[in-house]
Amino acid sequence: MLVLDAGAFVAVERGDRDVVALVKRERLSGRAPVTNGGVVGQVWRGGSGRQAPVARLLAGVDVAPIDDLLGRRAGTVLARSGRSDAIDAAVVCLARTVTTYLPWILMTSAT
Repeated sequence: MLVLDAGAFVAVERGDRDVVALVKRERLSGRAPVTNGGVVGQVWRGGSGRQAPVARLLAGVDVAPIDDLLGRRAGTVLARSGRSDAIDAAVVCLARTVTTYLPWILMTSAT
């Protein structure tokens, strides 16, 4: 399962080929990448112009709502980690293996 954080969407918006290749590989394997509604809120600015790639990406992504259950799980992650970003914590909760993309590092870790 490929879980996308805001950094992945920003990378796609900027035309980063590595992230586009990750998403394409996931789709070719018959799976849709996953994110949550909070991440959409972080990156969505209307979907036109430079955001057209983000709009196209979102069309093929499963977006999980941050409901009570996911919110509680994210809160537990925050309590254990000492972090404070609830959206990122909710991303972590979507999968046992999380791939996050930052312009300077591609990291996969088991959670």
